[in-house]
Amino acid sequence: MRAIAGLWRWRHNPLCRPTDLAEAGVALVGLLMILTVAPLVGALAGGSAQDTLQRSVREQHASRHRVTATVVRPLERAPLTVDPEGASGGDLRSRVLADWTAPDGSRHEAALMASLDDPAPGDRFAIWTDDEGRTVARPLDAETATTHAVLAGIGAAALVAALVEAARRITVRRMVHHRYARLDREWGRAGPDWGRTGADS
Repeated sequence: MRAIAGLWRWRHNPLCRPTDLAEAGVALVGLLMILTVAPLVGALAGGSAQDTLQRSVREQHASRHRVTATVVRPLERAPLTVDPEGASGGDLRSRVLADWTAPDGSRHEAALMASLDDPAPGDRFAIWTDDEGRTVARPLDAETATTHAVLAGIGAAALVAALVEAARRITVRRMVHHRYARLDREWGRAGPDWGRTGADS
């Protein structure tokens, strides 16, 4: 507020050029847009993402079911194909042949990765399946969806703020270039007579 008040008083200063006021006006408009438009866009983007993700959460929870699988026998560990930078040691699991009953009552048997340290026949572990018993990924939970929506809103607001700031900088740079070009033209007209004012020669 102090800067705005100073700008308001400064506009009557005889040293203040119209281009200075124009640059200050561009900066003020940019600041107001960053403070108003960016949060609004962020809120709209976050709200839209929240609606979409929560709908996806409901659909996944309706179509995916947690069932208990039983180890038939352990299998040889498959060759490690996990990205070493993206997985920690706790993410490595045992490969087993397991059977389970689908929500529709059908029986299934397949090789799975189980979160068991030392699997033995008869051990049980939870898996997620669709209605027909095919294994699927764990459904997204509401809290994770909300976190993703908040991050989407923050990202959208930051992007708008960055675009406004970039536009402000480009505008001010063009204004400065125009001012220098005008100064060069005026200097070109006055330059040849510089220092000869009042001389009769």
